[in-house]
Amino acid sequence: MEAIETLMAEHRIILRGCDALQSFAEEVRRGGGEPAELARFVAFIREFADAHHHAKEENFLFAAMVEAGFPKEAGPIAVMLFEHDAGRRHVAELAELAGRTSPWTGEDRERVGAAAIGYADLLRGHIHKEDAILYPMAEQRLPAPLARSVDDQAAAFEAAHAADRERLEALGGELVRRHAPPLAATA
Repeated sequence: MEAIETLMAEHRIILRGCDALQSFAEEVRRGGGEPAELARFVAFIREFADAHHHAKEENFLFAAMVEAGFPKEAGPIAVMLFEHDAGRRHVAELAELAGRTSPWTGEDRERVGAAAIGYADLLRGHIHKEDAILYPMAEQRLPAPLARSVDDQAAAFEAAHAADRERLEALGGELVRRHAPPLAATA
């Protein structure tokens, strides 16, 4: 399914964003970092990982899976939805801290670290479950008409939001360049 290929490619972008966020959080815990930079991470997460990526999963893929007989209130879809909400709670904490007008206290810096690392760890496990379990289940069990519908809806969404996606990928790339550790070279 083309939609799933796109979602998996977005996972790579989100994972690198998580690497950058974790590195930034460690910098904050050491006394560096600024609320404005945290606000940029929050914008990337809310607009790319959630409003762009999770929206396609929830509105198109998961909806089609439920239509095909997957339960929404239990099993893998319920777990994914629960984890999306858990991620949103971490990001709400980060947004609150990014909006501070006074300098961060030591406690604030620890909260930034805990929320950022909590989000990054959650997303790493979440993405692994989607890539290794949920997406293959969808590809195997969605009837062809529903699979085509997901692909068509996702493609239309992408076309309608191409400029936003380009802007958000650029923001994510800049955050990664500034904060993420370099990727290990493969032999």
